[in-house]
Amino acid sequence: MKRIAFTMAEILLSLTIIGVVAAITLPSLTGNINERTWNTQRKALYARFSQAIALMPSLNGYGTLDDTTDTAAETFVTEGLSKVLKINNICDSEHLPDCGVPDKFTNIVGSTINEFPKNFVALNKMFDGSFSASTGDGGSVYYSYKQKDTKAAAFETQNGESIVAYYNPNCVADMGETGWHYVQPKICANFVYDLNGSKGPNTVGKDIGFMTVLYPSDSVVVAPMPLAKYSGGAYHQNAGALCQSVDSESRLPNRDEAAALFCNKTLLGVEALEVWTSSLLSPTVAWRMDYHTGHRNPTARNSNRAVWCVKR
Repeated sequence: MKRIAFTMAEILLSLTIIGVVAAITLPSLTGNINERTWNTQRKALYARFSQAIALMPSLNGYGTLDDTTDTAAETFVTEGLSKVLKINNICDSEHLPDCGVPDKFTNIVGSTINEFPKNFVALNKMFDGSFSASTGDGGSVYYSYKQKDTKAAAFETQNGESIVAYYNPNCVADMGETGWHYVQPKICANFVYDLNGSKGPNTVGKDIGFMTVLYPSDSVVVAPMPLAKYSGGAYHQNAGALCQSVDSESRLPNRDEAAALFCNKTLLGVEALEVWTSSLLSPTVAWRMDYHTGHRNPTARNSNRAVWCVKR
């Protein structure tokens, strides 16, 4: 009776092939698992924060800018947010790592930021800055915005997230503006989160993201996840399709989500001038966000503007 079996050489060759295939596919599989985990955590965190903010009667007035510039965010967390959200530990701006905040991180374009932003101006200098631009006819126009800066505070949640809070105690309501206006005073709070604390990869768009709260009452909480690159420029009518061509799950940010992107400019590391939003003022006019100044501007939809897509 003839017996058939594999030789040792054949077995070793098969194991080698399996090992090569595993080495090629395992990082991709691990990356996909991490991505799904982060997405699930991100959505759960957003849901918890949305519910907590809705329980707060108003978001402004926790401390004043005159005498609590250093502690306004701490006051907001301890006297406001901690009443509606389970918080384990609170740290001031000089001790962010004690709350699991990484010393450095990678922004959306792959640049390393060696210090976590410790105040609003570190997130975006146009919370207390200026900008000059050409008018196109040889002249120039000067834009300036200033609000007293406040230092950040950090805290840890019972679910293990590390969160840095930035707070504006004098934030104002949406007044139904129909003309251009600065968005900075309408931002009440901004939260930069790390889903797994100081553990890696400490990268914006992966384990690091942000949530922004606008308006002191009837507050809006947004948490757009920006794509790592622009989609180019387009008329507003074509901008949404341009996002879909880049990623089937991406879309234009609405005007409040665009304000959140502006607020967290350091985390993005992307300079943009005038970017479309999905929000319409009329059938022929859409809102755009100016990332150099902080303006929200009504703009004719048949204008060509930059397109910066996000995921929810």
